[in-house]
Parts: sequence; structure tokens; C-alpha cells
Amino acid sequence: MSMSSQISGPAGRTLFPKGPNFTIEDFSGKDFIAKDFIESLSDSTIPTNRRSTPTTQQAFDPKPLIRCFEHALTRLGSLSEDLELHENELSGSVRRAESQHNHNVESLGRKLNQTIASFHQLDSSLNGASGESTSFESGGNVAVKIGERLEELDRQRVRAQDAKFLIQCWFEVSVQGTLTLLEDLRRQGGGEGKVRCAHIARQLLKISQRLEPHNWNQVNGTSKTIKGVNGVDGHKAKGHHNTRELIEKFSETLEKDLLKQFDDFYRKQNFDGMRECANVLHDFSGGASVIGLFVNQHQFFIDRSQLITEAIAGDGENWERLADPDADPPGVEPSLQSLLDEVKVVVQEESFIIKQAFPFHEQVLGRFLQRLFQQSIQQRLEMVLDKANTLSSLAFLRSLQAARTYIGSLVDELKAHGLTEHPEPASSQTSITLDQQLDDLFVPYFVGSSYIEREKKSLEELYSSLLFKFTIYHSRRRKVPTTFMASLAKSGSEYLSSARDAYIDRLDSSDLAPAQKAMLLRVAGLKDAESARNNNEIEVTDQDGVLSLPNAKRMLKWLAEGVGRGLELSGGSETPKDVSALLSLLLANMGEIYVETALDADSDFVVSQENSKTEPDFSYLTNLRSAISIMHLMITCINTVLIPLATSNVTTRRSMEKTTAQAITRMEDKVNTIMQHTIDVALSWVSKLLLNQKKGDFRPKDLALDGGGAWLEMLQTPTCLQIYTFLGKVRDLSAAAFSPTSKNLQTFLTELAIGLRTLLLEHFKKFQVNAAGGLMVTKDITKYTELLKTFPLAPSFLPSLEVLAEIGNLFVIGPEALRERVRGGGRGEFGGWERSDLRPYVLRREDVGSVGVQSVLNSM
Repeated sequence: MSMSSQISGPAGRTLFPKGPNFTIEDFSGKDFIAKDFIESLSDSTIPTNRRSTPTTQQAFDPKPLIRCFEHALTRLGSLSEDLELHENELSGSVRRAESQHNHNVESLGRKLNQTIASFHQLDSSLNGASGESTSFESGGNVAVKIGERLEELDRQRVRAQDAKFLIQCWFEVSVQGTLTLLEDLRRQGGGEGKVRCAHIARQLLKISQRLEPHNWNQVNGTSKTIKGVNGVDGHKAKGHHNTRELIEKFSETLEKDLLKQFDDFYRKQNFDGMRECANVLHDFSGGASVIGLFVNQHQFFIDRSQLITEAIAGDGENWERLADPDADPPGVEPSLQSLLDEVKVVVQEESFIIKQAFPFHEQVLGRFLQRLFQQSIQQRLEMVLDKANTLSSLAFLRSLQAARTYIGSLVDELKAHGLTEHPEPASSQTSITLDQQLDDLFVPYFVGSSYIEREKKSLEELYSSLLFKFTIYHSRRRKVPTTFMASLAKSGSEYLSSARDAYIDRLDSSDLAPAQKAMLLRVAGLKDAESARNNNEIEVTDQDGVLSLPNAKRMLKWLAEGVGRGLELSGGSETPKDVSALLSLLLANMGEIYVETALDADSDFVVSQENSKTEPDFSYLTNLRSAISIMHLMITCINTVLIPLATSNVTTRRSMEKTTAQAITRMEDKVNTIMQHTIDVALSWVSKLLLNQKKGDFRPKDLALDGGGAWLEMLQTPTCLQIYTFLGKVRDLSAAAFSPTSKNLQTFLTELAIGLRTLLLEHFKKFQVNAAGGLMVTKDITKYTELLKTFPLAPSFLPSLEVLAEIGNLFVIGPEALRERVRGGGRGEFGGWERSDLRPYVLRREDVGSVGVQSVLNSM
């Protein structure tokens, strides 16, 4: 290959190719990598044939690389020089910029200091700080005064404009007889314009009243001649118009227009428009007209106007339960409940509209609630109560309680809902309005003592009905003295007569409804009122004259219902006075008419048996159990229900406690009297039985002993057996009258046992006793002791039983043993008896004349 071909190479390559060409921008890119740059330089110097045939073995030629790198170094050197020059230029520019920046900072710092100083100076001037100059001190005040003056000038300007417009309107109405300016303002001014119209109309009326008083002093259609301003007769003023009529006519037109517009907005549920009209009308006439329009034309009152006047129907069974004192009240009347439920829904829904449509929403809500309570609810409530009053006083009171409770719960629910403040609770003003309306509904029924008189009247009717047959029975008992229950003695005749007569008068009353009359007859157990008028036609049984614990419980239940109702309805400062009246009623009916009448009858009966020639009848003792139980129930009711309610009035409470104590003491004294008479009658009969004791019972003859074993087989004498049987009946009947664990039973039987012991000790002093009779004495005494041991006696009486046994032994032991017994009696072995106390019994021994017995008697 020739040299020229190697130098030129293919494609016209020269022997010495040009070096790489690059600029400084090639090194300033983000993608510049030194290694890649060197490789690109190396690749540009490798011949093409070497790159295409890498496997050919050729000698390495470094010259192209050397030339390329030399050229690149040369170029890099020139670029470095250019870069250094450019860097120097930039450094100079930076130094100049820093110098200028420092200058600017110093200048701005001076200006800032000047601004701060000016601010402090202005602040000191406005605040009037001490130590400043007079001009600075007054600068702030001057600024304030200037502002106030500007505001005053603006107000004066507004007043001047209003005064100008007012004068123009007055001139127009007084001279021309028109109100064109106000009409234009009303039509074009919108809400603010209508408010301004309302204010100007009121001012024009005042001007008319001041300048034209003759238009305001008309009497019976004629006006008095009154001199106007400067002595000019207002009637004769030329071109005069009746300004009062014109202005009032415009005011009426304005108000009607606003009311019509408000009604249109209400029907379209445009709350913003309603609020604007309501605001104008409030400023114009106080809002009474728009409130009246909203309330009176409400759909609820239109729909309910017919329903409220409908007669009360309802379920007949519910009305019967309402008048039945023994049945639970059915609750609020259905039609009234339906109305109250609807009222709750309507008020909650309308509260939202009132809040959106009225800026004075609480005033509107109060008027709406007032209309609901005083018209809709009150009318229906009166109809329900009138209907209940035709049934009975109890039905009226129960209806009143149910209505008061349900309406009270309605008020509480409305407060909790919040109404215009929903979901928050109702405002204090709304709560006060609701409470006031609730109180106003029921005020007529609680004026003075009207409520408690109704309660007393109801209880008196029920008590007199329940005790009617009881009083009839006891009023007749002296006329037919056959059996025990028919021959009970008269007691409390005045109370019986007054209660019976009051009941009959009530049945004959013209204001007593048939339903109420039927209820009273049912409680009394009568068929018709005619039989009640004629006492002789009323059929009564022995059971009607005795105390009934179920009837007493009914009476207390009725009383408790009345007390609870009174606390719920009229509780307050009058509560002590009311419960005191109910206490007097309870003591008069249950105490005097019921319990004391029965006790007096029992007492008279037992007294009548003191001189009876037949065995006494103690069956009345079973009635004492009922009397004592009723007394216990009554005193428990009084102490737990009535007296605690009078705590707030100390005087009334003490009076109630005193009255109760007197009544209970009187009844307890009667019970004690009956029991004491019972003891006297029982001991009197025992004395009669002891008088039947034969002398031969304790001194049998030898013939009786030898004749057979009948006498020896006798366990007791007949007299002892009779007494044992009789007192056993008394014990059983007294146990039925008192509780087996009662202290009264123990006291009663202990007193009876003491009386029996006394009679027996005296009895055995009267009979001569031989040796065989002594055995019979001990048998009788053993029987008596056995009887007494069945009594729940007081522990102090038990030693007396041993004394009886020792008395019997005095008749059976021999003289020596008798001497030892007498000595033991001297040492206190006879329960505290002295020797002399035993002498009467020793003297009744048949062998009293023997030497041994005489020696014993001498030692006594």
C-alpha cells in the first residue's frame, strides 16, 4: 500500500485529522462525565478499519491519541483563560452589588427608624402621654372631636333630610290632600322604605294632633271650634283637608298591604319575605296585627273549631271505671289526649316557622301558645270535667288529676324540645309562658278551699254510702233485742243520725246525676233510692252491724288516693291545712261512726250481762280483733301519710297529733273498758258457779265411800269442771280477739287469773274438808292450775300457782307434816304468805279438834 493512500484514507480522510471541537457549554451541562469525555476523544482517533476488525493483530500507534489530547489540552487551556476572565468580571459585579446593597440597607434602616419615631410620636399624641408637647397632647382629642363632630353633622344631615321630607309630606297632605310622596316611597322603597313610611305616618299623626286639634276632639260626630295656631280657626282655613282621616287611611292601607303581603309569603313559605313584613309591621304598630293574623288564621284552629264543640262520647266502661272508687282510674279522656298530642306536634312544627319568619319570635310563640291553651285545650278540658262531674265527685277529681298530669307532661316535653331554641332547651321566657298557661288552666279548680272541699265531699259520699247499712243497723238495735248482734247498745246516736240523714239528703238532691246516684247505691249495697228513704224497708243482717276489715281498708285506700291526688294537684303551703281537714274526716267516719259505735255497742252488751242468770255470751270478743286491727291500720295511715305532710306547719302538725292521740286514747279506753267488763262478768259467773259447790263435795260421808267407786273415780267436782269449761271458752275467745303474742292478751288473762285465784282462795275457806275430801280439793286445784297454765300469764304470776297447790296439801297431810309445812310457810316457802294466812284453811280440816292439829294452830 502506498503512503499517499494511507494518508488520505477512504472517504477523503487526511493524514492528520482535525482535533475535537468543543466549547464551555459542553462542560456546564448536568450530564457531563469526565470519563465519557475522554472516551469520546479516544474513539475519534481510532481508525475505522481498526474499529471494524478488532481481531486483526496490529501494532499500537499512539500518535493519533497524542495529537488529539494535545489539541484538547490546548483548547481546554484557552477555555480556562476565557472562564477566568468571565469570573473576574462577575466578581467585580458582585462587589459592586454588595456595596449598593449595604447602602440601600442603611438607607432603609434610617427610614424605618424615622417611621417608628413618627409612630411613637403619633401614638403619644393620640393617648395624651405626659411629657409631650401641648400640640401632641391635644392632637388625639382633636381627632376624636373631629370624628364626633362629623358623626353629629351626619346625624343632623339625616334629621334635616327627614325633616324636609316630613314637611313636604305635611304640606302635601294638609294643602293638597294627598300623600303622593309616601305612596311613591311605599311602592318603590322596599322593606326599608315601608319602615320609613310607617315612621313618617306616625309623625304626621302627631303633627296633625298638635296643629289641628279640632279633628281630634269630635263629640257625637260634631267637632268643637278650637282656635288653631296663632288664633286661626282650623275649620275656616282655606284649602284645609282633614289630615287625620287622610293619614289614618294611608296607615290602614299600608298595614293591610303589609298584612296581605305577609299572608302571601306565608302561603308560599317565603320566610325572608315574612320576616321583612313582620319587621315593618312591628315597627309600625308593635306587631299586634301581624301576630293576630298568623295566630287567628292558623289551620289548626280552623280544623279544630268544629271538633272542639263535639259532645264527649268515649267508652262507657271507662266512664264507669272512672266513677268506681274500687277500680283503678283509666287515665286521661281519649278525645282530650288526642287534642294534646296534636298540639304537641303542631307547636313543634310551627316553632320552626316562627323562628324563621319573625325577628320577635318569642313574642309570637307566646301568643300562639296562649291561644292554644286558652281556647282549644281549655274548652275541651271544661267539657271533659263537666261530663265527669255528672257521674260523681270522684270521677271529676280523677279526670282533673289525669288531665293535669298529661298536660303537665306536655309542657315538660315542649320545654325539653326547645321549640324556637331547638335542639337546645326552651328559653326562660318560653318556659315561663308555658308554666303560666298550665297554671291558668287549673286555677279555677284550686281557688281558695274549693279543691279540698271537693275531696271532702267525695270521701263523705263514699263513707256515708259504705257505712249506711251499718248506721241503719245500729239505729235499730234497741228496738229488736233478740240476738247478741241485734241487741247491741246505742252509741254515737248523733253521728249515726247525721251520717244517715246526710246520705239520704244527698240521694234526694236534685243536682245528683243518675249515674252518681247509682254508684252511691251500689257502694251502700242498696237496690234503689226509695228503699233508702224508708229505713224500715231496708233489709240488714247481723253481719252489717259488725266491723269489717276489708271495708276499713277500702276507706283508707280512698283516703290515700285523695291525699296523693291533692299532693299532685294542689301541693304547697295549703297542704298542712288540707291534710288536717282529711284527718278530721277520717277520725269522724272511721273513728267515731264506725269503730267507736261498734265498741260502744260491745261495751253496753257486756254490761248488760253482769247480772245475767245464764252463762254470759262472749262472742263479741271476736269483734275486738277487727276493732284493734282497724285502729292499728288507721293510726299507721295517720302517722305515715297524713302527719308527715304537715311538717312545714308546726302548729297544724301539733294540733293533728293532739287530735289523733285523743281519738286513739278514747278508742283504747273503750277497748279497755270492754275487757275490764268482760273480766268482771267472767268472774261474776265463776262466783255464781262456786256458789253451786256442794258441801258434801269435800266431806263425803262414809256411806258414799263404802257404797261404790263412783265417787272415788271422780277426777274433779262438777263445779270445777263447769268453771274449767267456761274459762276455757273465755280463753279461746280472748285469743281470737288479740294476737297470740299480744301483750294485751297476756294482761287480760293475767287479770282474769288473779281474779280466779282470789275467788278460789276465798272459796276453800268456806268448806269443811275431811281426809277424803282433801283429795278432791287437790284434784280441783290441780285442774284449776292446769287451766291457768294454758294462759299466757305474766312471769310474776307463776309463783301463785304453787301457792294454790300448797293450799290443797294443807287438807291431805297429817299433823306432823302439817307442822313442818307451817314452819316452812314461816320461812317464806308459801310465796310470801304468813302463818296467820294459812290458819283459815287449817281450821277447815275435819280433824281440827285433834291434839296434833291444835298444837299446829297454837304455833300459828
